[in-house]
Amino acid sequence: MAYFNVYLYLIILCLLNQGCDMADEYSASPRKNFEALWKILDENYCFFDYKGIDWNEVHDKYSPQIDESMYEYKLFQVLSDMVNELKDGHINLNTSFLFSSYENWYTEYPSNFSWGVLNSKYLAGAARCGDYDEIRYTRFAGNQIGYIYYGSFKESILEMELDSIFHSFEHCRALIIDVRDNGGGSLTNSDRLASRFLAEKTLCGYIQHKTGKGRSDFSHPYSIYLKPSHSTLWLKPVIVLTNRRCYSAANNFVSKMRELPNVRTLGGNTGGGSGFPFTSELPNGWSIRFSTSPILNVNMQHTEFGIEPDIEVTLPSEDMENGRDTLIETAINLLLAGAE
Repeated sequence: MAYFNVYLYLIILCLLNQGCDMADEYSASPRKNFEALWKILDENYCFFDYKGIDWNEVHDKYSPQIDESMYEYKLFQVLSDMVNELKDGHINLNTSFLFSSYENWYTEYPSNFSWGVLNSKYLAGAARCGDYDEIRYTRFAGNQIGYIYYGSFKESILEMELDSIFHSFEHCRALIIDVRDNGGGSLTNSDRLASRFLAEKTLCGYIQHKTGKGRSDFSHPYSIYLKPSHSTLWLKPVIVLTNRRCYSAANNFVSKMRELPNVRTLGGNTGGGSGFPFTSELPNGWSIRFSTSPILNVNMQHTEFGIEPDIEVTLPSEDMENGRDTLIETAINLLLAGAE
């Protein structure tokens, strides 16, 4: 029996060594990593049809650039260029030495936001939620207008912290929620805030998932509902400030808030990012993050390329230079006029 165990161990060890050799050979091949990346996206990415992308054509464009003798830095550049053809900020190619992301979804648009102006003038004396600079709140216009700045949904607000915030707004007539430059984070965090603004369960959108390897293989849309919080609710008027850098969970937050009767959005188009992201791995150990499940609005429309505001307002450079945030000032004036 002992001899058999040793024999079995040697067989397993041999197979493992063969497997390691094969894995090393596979991971060292630029061609095989190129094909693996292309196939992962071909079978799982969710916006080919919506964006009108011919993925086969993309393959043919980049395939001649792959050489088995190329260095990994050059391979990274070619693969990054290929995935950026999808024009998706959720797509990231990550290695131990470089990280790629598609940024043109916001770099080619006006910012409509100045952290320097906001921090120095409007947030002077504002309360922080925990130790986060990304979560601040204060009051404007003689305490008539409440204001919350939520700069990243990566940061969490506890229910008790939200209760404290809304308690401080008890005598305010209206509220401004500023999610400009919020690049997303956790949908749990964005929903926790959004649930404070509705009185009843509300349909807020739909989601689909892949059902097969075909580029159009998706499930029927499943309804997404938002339920009101069991804690303090705010049913007075709200204006949500948006700009192009509102992305992913922030884009989803704006989409949901727009369905509420007491809410208007003001500013610029959001950046989009409505695909639920997933991460996979290439044979050489590099990771690829990409959109797999499309989230639709209540009209079953994609918001991958952003959401238009109800009221379009820009922040001119001269206002920024003079320390004035045009979006905040416009929102205050509209809310005060509506409260009269």
